[in-house]
Amino acid sequence: MISIASASTGEGFNVLFPAIYDIVWSLVVFVVIALFFWKFVIPAFTKTLAEREEKIEGGIKKAELAQAEAARQRGEQERLLAEARAEANEIREAARAESEQIKAEKKAETQAELDRMTAAAKAQIEAERQSALVSLRSEVGQLAVTLASGVVGEELSNDQRQHAIVDRFLAGLEAGEARGTQETIR
Repeated sequence: MISIASASTGEGFNVLFPAIYDIVWSLVVFVVIALFFWKFVIPAFTKTLAEREEKIEGGIKKAELAQAEAARQRGEQERLLAEARAEANEIREAARAESEQIKAEKKAETQAELDRMTAAAKAQIEAERQSALVSLRSEVGQLAVTLASGVVGEELSNDQRQHAIVDRFLAGLEAGEARGTQETIR
């Protein structure tokens, strides 16, 4: 068969190398397809790749901005938290100092009230003691006058004389009491 084909064309047939017209028409189709791709497909493909690249870069920039904003807000929150803790410590210390001051004031007021009550009680006791002494002196005086009247056998009606006798008698009793107290102490 090879000999028949070569006989009809008159040239030798080469299986490895195509005919010239096949090469030319293949080049024309290739150039048309290449121009079509160069003019329409490659720009659309490039545009799509550029849009994707911009979208990815924009997403990365947004993520970096969001991360920076989150870091800034975290720092701000930590600063605010530190300020709140410091303020809470100040308030706690102020409250503690105020409670100590109030406690000291109440203690001083209580001590002053106790001192006043003690002084009032001492004054009342002294007044009652003086009242008891006057009452006792009067009763002892009456008893002494009655006793003296019975012993002497005369009536002691003179008030000045009664008072003088009673005062002497009580002074003697008080002197004896003072001596007895001093001997007990020794």
